Amino acid sequence: MTPSNANPPNRTEPDMNHNHKPDIRKANVCPPLPKGATALDKGVYWLGIGLGSGLPKRAPGTWGTVGGLIVALPLLQLGFITFFMVTVMASIVGVWICGRTSDLMQVHDDPHIVWDEWVGMWISLLPLSFIITYLPQHLSLSLYGAAIVLAFILFRFFDIAKPNPVKWADSKLSGGLGIMMDDILAGIMALVAWLMIVASVEMFYPL
Repeated sequence: MTPSNANPPNRTEPDMNHNHKPDIRKANVCPPLPKGATALDKGVYWLGIGLGSGLPKRAPGTWGTVGGLIVALPLLQLGFITFFMVTVMASIVGVWICGRTSDLMQVHDDPHIVWDEWVGMWISLLPLSFIITYLPQHLSLSLYGAAIVLAFILFRFFDIAKPNPVKWADSKLSGGLGIMMDDILAGIMALVAWLMIVASVEMFYPL
């Protein structure tokens, strides 16, 4: 007779089968799609890994952020309202995308899941999107490039350093929400820091 507390051989609950997050300081291979994955799961998986931008073995979060930035460049030209709505929708849908990709990989918050980096990068670019739309006369090509680089650096800093509340969200929240929330908070912190730096520069060196 099988003991009542024995685990079924093919148990698939995420909390039981998910491996620990790999050491991001080392090179890690992106977990492949399981055999027999549906077309929907394949699409979700590719969104989760940032259309391939999260595939590199080293620093997938940084490469994923670069991928998100590249996608953001044409989106910024659509106007602030459109870019804002896309960012909000990507944040909401991203909870499911990241959660499902994590289930497919059987690793919680694998570093190759970078949809959250995409969203965090987009959040940090919201002030720039506003300026492009409503104050384009204050933005030269060189300032545009500098503003993008600054947003990228700030987001990567907060995403890697994980000051509270980013650290709290990363350690306390689980599932797709946990994967997304720390990057959303890092993006918000980068946004605030970006505004403070730009305001300080404008104070001493008016454009």
